[in-house]
Amino acid sequence: MVADKNMNSDTHDVERKQASPKMNDEITLDQVISHSHDGIFVTDKLGNVVMANPAAIRLMEQTPDTVIGANVQDLVKKGVYERSTTMEAINRRAVFTGLVKLASGVTLMSTSMPIFDESGELVMVVTNTRDKDLVDKYIAALAAERDKADRYKTAAEYLGGLDSDNKTPVAESAVMRHIIRLTSTIAKVDTSVLLLGESGSGKDVIARHIHRSSPRAKEPFIPVNCAAIPDNLMESEFFGYVRGAFTGASTHGKPGIFEIADKGTLFLDEIAELPLNLQSKLLRVLETGEVQRLGSASSRQTHVRLIAATNKDLKQMVDHGLFRSDLYYRLNVIPVSLPPLRDRPEDIRALSQRFLDEFNKKYSLNKTFSPETVQSFQDYSWPGNVRELRNVVERLVIISTSDELSIGVEFAGAAAAQSKIAPALFDGNRSYQGNLKSVVKTVEEQYINQVLKECEGRLSEAARRLGIHRSMLYRKICQINENSGK
Repeated sequence: MVADKNMNSDTHDVERKQASPKMNDEITLDQVISHSHDGIFVTDKLGNVVMANPAAIRLMEQTPDTVIGANVQDLVKKGVYERSTTMEAINRRAVFTGLVKLASGVTLMSTSMPIFDESGELVMVVTNTRDKDLVDKYIAALAAERDKADRYKTAAEYLGGLDSDNKTPVAESAVMRHIIRLTSTIAKVDTSVLLLGESGSGKDVIARHIHRSSPRAKEPFIPVNCAAIPDNLMESEFFGYVRGAFTGASTHGKPGIFEIADKGTLFLDEIAELPLNLQSKLLRVLETGEVQRLGSASSRQTHVRLIAATNKDLKQMVDHGLFRSDLYYRLNVIPVSLPPLRDRPEDIRALSQRFLDEFNKKYSLNKTFSPETVQSFQDYSWPGNVRELRNVVERLVIISTSDELSIGVEFAGAAAAQSKIAPALFDGNRSYQGNLKSVVKTVEEQYINQVLKECEGRLSEAARRLGIHRSMLYRKICQINENSGK
């Protein structure tokens, strides 16, 4: 066995020797230096050039006769280049790196290393030279790759907690089929889109549909709810920041949503909530494509397709000085109005079934709707639109003890709610007329006005007391004013 092992070892040694050239016989140090892409030249301790490879001669734009044998100080005097890193290394007795400008205007990056003998005497200086532009391009390419990796990492972290299930649109009604055809056409052109509609009407679903139907479909889709970002963090969230930009900033800095969405689609929901000072900065980014991080002196170029959405009347806000007119017209290139769910009852059954399938899968169940439940869904006005429908279906799935979902004593929301709101707020001394929907609307208006009066017109406090977002309260106030002719 030992003999076999030795035989195998000898065989492998022979194969390695046959497979690789002999270093001493076939490859010399001169060949290695001659084929180096970097310029290499060597001087003695006085700065006299004793050797220069072809790359060094080429980079210095000289011939071997003018370089080899010359002193580097004489080359400077002749104007071959404006300074000598070799002499810096000799004088400093240490490695020196610097930029050297040639007579032609080309800039080289040179590193000179002094070599000492055992007694500490300077023997020679070895200098490596390379084109600075190539170095800069290489550094820029590395930085771009790092930024791209950081951008996708941040996008993944940003989207990690978002629910992206069931984000394809349901279009059983004629009006939704028209919107799907329209947005599929819009998706092909790279322009801004403004989605208009009540809260919960599915504006985010249409925004995703536009992105998925566009040439940017393989790039990030970044949804941002402007109303959910605190005012003091808005600028850093939108435009990012560099290290040390402010107290509490990440030591690594952070890209803003425009950088994260670069080459993809940025969806700004509830854009009416943007403060005026940020609106002007947003307009500048949309017009120039340039983003400047907080604390940075330089700008970064981005190419983002913007989709904005709101449940407010932006034109009315412009008239009242609450929204910039130039930004409004920049966003309102292609407006798309989404109807509330009550105006497209054909979609209710399909949406209900989709949500039921989603929650059956999520909770490992196999529940179905009773015919009475489906009819109740059809009869209800859904003031919270698709979002309310989804929540109601999930609630029924969770609380129902039967595989057939029915609206009974276990379910105190949704269809039952419409008949319970009015008695809770009714003025017993007043006689109401009209159908239940109109009466509920009247009582709602009365209560909003009552709370606003008690809060002395302070929207934030009134919204808190009413249990709704201030943007929804603002929309309801606008509707009340329209109904009263104000």
